[in-house]
Amino acid sequence: MSSYSEINNLGLLHRLRSLGAVNTFFFAAVRISTITAFGVVLITGAAVGQSANNDKERFIGSWTLVSLTSGEGANQTLPYGPNPRGTMMVDANGRFPIAVVRSDLPKFTSNNRMSGAPEENKAVVQGSIAYWGTYSIDEATHVLTVNIEGSSFPNFTDGTQTRILSFDGDEVTYFNPTPSMGGSAKVTYRRAK
Repeated sequence: MSSYSEINNLGLLHRLRSLGAVNTFFFAAVRISTITAFGVVLITGAAVGQSANNDKERFIGSWTLVSLTSGEGANQTLPYGPNPRGTMMVDANGRFPIAVVRSDLPKFTSNNRMSGAPEENKAVVQGSIAYWGTYSIDEATHVLTVNIEGSSFPNFTDGTQTRILSFDGDEVTYFNPTPSMGGSAKVTYRRAK
C-alpha cells in the first residue's frame, strides 16, 4: 500500500481482497467460531449429562406423595391410609420440609384445633407427620442423610436419619429404616407439575 489515497481510490475491500487478506481473515474467523461453538456444545453437554446422573440435582424440586407403605410382604401396611396426601420440597441449598397426612382425617367437631376431642387428637397425631431440616446425599451410595431441625413428632427433632434413594422417571422413592411408626417405610413421590 503506497498511500492513503491509493487505498481510498481502489477501495479498501478490493485492495485487501487482492492481497488475500479477506479470505485468510474470513477463514480464520470461521475456524475460531466453529471451535468456540463446538467447545460450548461440549461444555453444555457435559453439564447436562452431569445433572442427569447427579442424585442431588434430580432430587431438587417440589414433590407430591404417591404412596407410603410400612413393612414388607404380608406384613405391609398403609399407615396413612390408601390415599395419603403429602408434599416434599427440596432446595439446592440443602434444605427440605416434608408433610404427610391421611386423606380421611376427621374434622374437629369444635372447629378449633386447640379444643379437639381425645379421639380427634389421636387421629391427627397418628394420621400425620411433618418435619424439616437439612439434607445431604452421598452420590456413590445414593444415601440421603437428613438432619431434622423440627417435627410434629418431637422424638425426631434434632436427630439424624438416613434413607436410600432411587429414581424412576419423574418419581423418587426412598427406603426409610427409621420411620415414626416403627419398622421400615417405603415412600414414593412424583415431581409436582
